[in-house]
Amino acid sequence: MNLYDDTVLVLKGYEDRSGHQDELRRSYLDHLAAHPDGMWKSCHAGHVTASALVIDPPHGRVLLTLHRKLRMWLQMGGHCEPGDLSLAGAALREATEESGITGLSLLPGGPVRLDSHPIPPPCHRHHDVQYAALAPADALHTVSDESLDVRWFAYAEVADVADESVVRLLEATRERLDGGG
Repeated sequence: MNLYDDTVLVLKGYEDRSGHQDELRRSYLDHLAAHPDGMWKSCHAGHVTASALVIDPPHGRVLLTLHRKLRMWLQMGGHCEPGDLSLAGAALREATEESGITGLSLLPGGPVRLDSHPIPPPCHRHHDVQYAALAPADALHTVSDESLDVRWFAYAEVADVADESVVRLLEATRERLDGGG
């Protein structure tokens, strides 16, 4: 199975208990059906990306990156690469590369949320599939070339530093951790 096929299966199986993301899920599937290259950065009509919110539940905190180009505090994530075998693997690779933390593990149950957002040209739009990654105890992070900073934030601080998409991702992740998703 290739990355495109895996992504289609992931999206077909994605369930949002609130029901608010079904239309967005269908739009991702429609985009991929219309754009066989819709997994790659070279697809200027928009492309699927994979991200993961690095979370440390015992300490009630998340690790965010100050994105070098966008200058915003965001979850770890980015473009799929030819060596990625699965969307989950791409999200985990991105989270590991951007955080410097080894031993991350994705929260079971597949993606936590979907978020489609415009970005500066030439790419135009990211169709982000968002996972959550659990940090191991005493995880040590580093700042990658893609970041200006990487920092832990208490759950309550996230709304003060990040945009609504990150806040919604944190809420959905916490709901899943509490057994609600």
